[in-house]
Amino acid sequence: MSPSAETAAAGSSATATVDARSVDATTAPPPAPRGTTLSDISVALAYAGWALASLFFFYSFATRVSPSIMVDALMRDFGLGAAILGNLSAIYFYVYGALQIPIGIALDRFGPRRLLGGGALIAALGCAVFALADAAWLAYLGRFLIGAGVASGWLGTLAVIVQNFPARRFALLAGGTQAFGMAGATMGQVPLSLVVETQGWRAAMGSLALFGVLLALALILVLRDRIVPQARAIAIGAAVRHAIRSRQTWLCAIFSMAMIAPMLGFAGLWGVPYLMQVHALSRTEAAGLASAMFIAWGVASPLVGAISDRIGSRRRVMIAGAALATLLLASLPFMAAAPLWLLAALILGIGTFGSSYVAGLSLARESNPDAISGTVLGLVNTCVIATGAILQPAIGWILDLHWDGAMAAGARIYPPDAFAWGLAVLPVVAALGALAAFFAKDARAD
Repeated sequence: MSPSAETAAAGSSATATVDARSVDATTAPPPAPRGTTLSDISVALAYAGWALASLFFFYSFATRVSPSIMVDALMRDFGLGAAILGNLSAIYFYVYGALQIPIGIALDRFGPRRLLGGGALIAALGCAVFALADAAWLAYLGRFLIGAGVASGWLGTLAVIVQNFPARRFALLAGGTQAFGMAGATMGQVPLSLVVETQGWRAAMGSLALFGVLLALALILVLRDRIVPQARAIAIGAAVRHAIRSRQTWLCAIFSMAMIAPMLGFAGLWGVPYLMQVHALSRTEAAGLASAMFIAWGVASPLVGAISDRIGSRRRVMIAGAALATLLLASLPFMAAAPLWLLAALILGIGTFGSSYVAGLSLARESNPDAISGTVLGLVNTCVIATGAILQPAIGWILDLHWDGAMAAGARIYPPDAFAWGLAVLPVVAALGALAAFFAKDARAD
């Protein structure tokens, strides 16, 4: 059956519309249609739009993790310590997170085409500024522009799915988008690290700038907007109030924060220097091993969506994923003397179970009306991005606290015990996610 027919069927069997005057968070919200029609968009164009939007998410992850392969060079060229470098990387998350709810509201009302196309251009400008920076403040500005530009990537892709496909495909396609993102994270480490090694970090950022320009043109040409009809009839304040007052949404947000933490805190920044300094790997080897977490996450994400669809429970998948991720993360601080094969297996396992994030995101969407899905998912993603904004500099601060003064080629060298203390934060956060999943409810049970 085509997406058009499936969506029409989903809409006909779905619940009624959201009240145009308000979304009262103190009572059950008026039900919303669980799908839209594609009478004016071909099936091929719908999938092409989703693929391009997912490619933008690929790009956002490549830019997100790129500082992890430049840590020593950035410390040397700008004279930074770990805490300050953590802030330079995390400024991406500050602006990205601050924009999530406004972007979600805008997506509900205007659609993803202009937000994604314009965002790609802003991110490309940020990459160019970063590449040309000759002072730390310019590097901060470039990183700020990158974060602002790609801030619409994840939510915009989810909006493409909500607007163009039936509700029952959401988890699977969202998982597929996560696979794109993890491929981008891998590209932002292993292949890009080769560019850093041979051409320098400035050339690597310049290549990301060019890619962003080409992607922006493709997004503007291919994407089409299709707004959920009730979205523009709901007052912005009412939509935000409903999202904020929903206990279920907050539980999904806490769970999602916990599952994303090791990807942003370890694989996204501090994993590469940890593997280089503690396990004596080259930059390319360290980037390859750290990216195993992204690869596992990307492969497992569509499977998590499919499994949670099949068993009819997001909550069970969330509890299992969070519990197993917590156990594995609790072992990570003790891996300084472990063989690399065991460390690799641990990193793969953390990525696999962390991908249960997709189930939490799907539950947040299913627990709220479609007409405010962008606003709800914007709130969840604000919390997710806050994890990176907090953890990256926090781990850097702990590293500096346990630094013994060792230096190499102008960059700080941290001892194994410093990394052990820094990485000990991750299992604590994961345990909070398991607790949130336990108290959540499957939408079908509400």
